[in-house]
Amino acid sequence: MVRAEKQPLYERDPDAWQAYLAEGNATQPRKRVGADVLIRDDRGRLLLVDPQYKPDWDLPGGMSEANESPADTVKRELREELGLDIVPGRLLCVDWVAPHGPWDDSLMFLFDGGVLSGEQIARLSLHDDELSAFAFCNEAKAAERLRPYVWRRTAAGLEGLRSGRVGYLEDGWG
Repeated sequence: MVRAEKQPLYERDPDAWQAYLAEGNATQPRKRVGADVLIRDDRGRLLLVDPQYKPDWDLPGGMSEANESPADTVKRELREELGLDIVPGRLLCVDWVAPHGPWDDSLMFLFDGGVLSGEQIARLSLHDDELSAFAFCNEAKAAERLRPYVWRRTAAGLEGLRSGRVGYLEDGWG
């Protein structure tokens, strides 16, 4: 028989153990998480969005809400911003983004959004004030419109589409 003082906390007082875990969770560092999606048309062009709150174009997606999975983030953001209801496909890459400006670091997930049909494209529309426009762009135009590290992430995602491998990046560098 195990003596009471030697028993682990999770055995002798499960409620105290849960409180201990909750305290540890409350003091752990938090990390911002976001998720974007590579969506193409039948010509292979990429869907980009133009957010009103920053100077550069971006991929569709956004920042995760508390306790929201990256895949659910993509679904919510596409529905809220473009009225598009799709289930993201496989993960293409994860990108750790270093602190910059007022922002802490973050983890960005990039999923395959597939190829939209002509009917789906015709139904796309701006659904909130966050975006001022959307456009399908070839890779050269996308590289021009996206911030350099977002383009590097996008290029890694395109490579992941071709190779079937998931990439890990830091500021878009693999």
